[in-house]
Amino acid sequence: MSTVDSITIEVIRHGLLAAAEEMARNLCRTAYNTVVYEIHDYGIGIHDANGDVVADAPGIAVFTRGNDHGIKKAVEFLGRDKLRPGDVILLNYPYWSSAHTLDPLVFAPVHSAGGELIGFTSCRIHVLDLKQKDAGYVLDSTDMYQEGIFFTAAKLYREGEINEDIFNVVKFNSRMPERTIGDLQAQVSACFSGVRRTQEIAAKYGADTLTEAMAAINDHGERLARIALAKLPKGTWTAYDFVDQDGVDLDRMIKMNVTVTVTDDEMIVDWTGSEKDVRGPINLPVGQTEAFCSLIFKSLTTPDTPVVAGNFRPLRVITEPGSVMHAVPPMPTFTLWTGLLGGEVVLKALAQGMPDLVPACSGGDVCSMMGLGVNPRNGEAWLEATNEAVGFGGHAGGDGADGIMHISEPGCRNNPVEVLETKSPMFIESYGYRPDTGGAGRNRGGVGVQRSYRFTAPSTGICIVYKTKTKPWSIDGGAEGDNNHIVLNPGTDREKVTGGSYNLLDTGDVLVNNTGGGGGYGNPFERSVSLVAADVRNGFVSVSAALQDYGVVVDPVTFEASRA
Repeated sequence: MSTVDSITIEVIRHGLLAAAEEMARNLCRTAYNTVVYEIHDYGIGIHDANGDVVADAPGIAVFTRGNDHGIKKAVEFLGRDKLRPGDVILLNYPYWSSAHTLDPLVFAPVHSAGGELIGFTSCRIHVLDLKQKDAGYVLDSTDMYQEGIFFTAAKLYREGEINEDIFNVVKFNSRMPERTIGDLQAQVSACFSGVRRTQEIAAKYGADTLTEAMAAINDHGERLARIALAKLPKGTWTAYDFVDQDGVDLDRMIKMNVTVTVTDDEMIVDWTGSEKDVRGPINLPVGQTEAFCSLIFKSLTTPDTPVVAGNFRPLRVITEPGSVMHAVPPMPTFTLWTGLLGGEVVLKALAQGMPDLVPACSGGDVCSMMGLGVNPRNGEAWLEATNEAVGFGGHAGGDGADGIMHISEPGCRNNPVEVLETKSPMFIESYGYRPDTGGAGRNRGGVGVQRSYRFTAPSTGICIVYKTKTKPWSIDGGAEGDNNHIVLNPGTDREKVTGGSYNLLDTGDVLVNNTGGGGGYGNPFERSVSLVAADVRNGFVSVSAALQDYGVVVDPVTFEASRA
């Protein structure tokens, strides 16, 4: 039991949360990369001396939890006695860091005035280039050595002094050295600001008090999770779904198989039976598998409180080394989409035992599109990317949300049209909702979106979309949602429908990103006439679909409606 009073603990908790938010603001103000400062593709945390997170700033949810795993692996490799005040460590070895090579984890130890290690600050982002075999993104690597430079706990700063050797390695091994180094320095700045604020808290309340408060924060997080876990239905349920392909064997769908068991004491997420011998880069570092399972567990137990490591003590994740859910060297891991799709396989299993507590499947992907090439306006290399919103699944409480970021990236945004058009030779011809893509149901699935890009110079368009061959599943008699798909040059003799792909595009070529809608919840013919009429009026459901899917006749002019 903590000897620190609860008021002091709460003041310290909010001080740490404020410090984490300051780290995020610092990062966004100094990063060179729109993926960071516009999309919020980052994970920021403040951790105790064991590496367990006690405060975070929301970005990509799986990043923050994965940072715990990475810090612990790096400290184990380096040795705690090698950590000095002012050090900053770089880790992007996937099997330790919980992500691919372009998602480097930068972290710094926090020492008290007396030199005692009291915690860590961490910042993970997506950088643009670290000598991976293909510019932008790798979709077809077959081993780790094609995926870029590895840094296994290298020191970017030693006792506050820059380590030029590491930065020079990056400089001469990156296609975009200025932006990559600028982003790494932004991570360093974020970590240093977190160290400074944490040290101020330690100086004000005492290092021992801060250490006790951190332990109490995580213990409280555990208690909240266990209270919620006790209220969940108990049982064991199994489900599976597929990743479209692995980038190498294009006709082989990759099975994700999960068995979820809920007891009074824990939730066990067991991935035994998932695909093995996957040649392409969709294999997951085990830290990321643990991270996305943690996201689902938190959404069910403690969704209204900030992330702390104690929230996940009742969660146990089982994987098979060598499977798609637990990559081991030299298995390729660059395309991490299994971790984005896997969370909803857990929900699919849980829906069998607690359909009133989980939603139907969303569009199921982040539907990323990345463009790169040489910008004719300035002759410089450009690379810009954005993730697209999807429809969320209908649920017992109502309709799924229309066009919002996928559940795996709840703190993220997409890249604004104005930014993309300013920084690249891309013209956004249209952008809007996709009618009739949400699965019909008593509670409708949310609709997806469509964005059409016309390229005004020769470019490469990388589509990172891996749920196009299966449709979003529904609950309790609802209809499936429409699936994601990419269309190249629609309406021409060169039209092509695709998913994950690396596309060489000419001036004038068009790429249309169509995102999926969520699955429906409940019998569509039980949906109220007034709600169907409102859907037609708002452009989410067509007049013909209202009749066919809901049995409702809607006047296209007055929107008066009645049962057929």
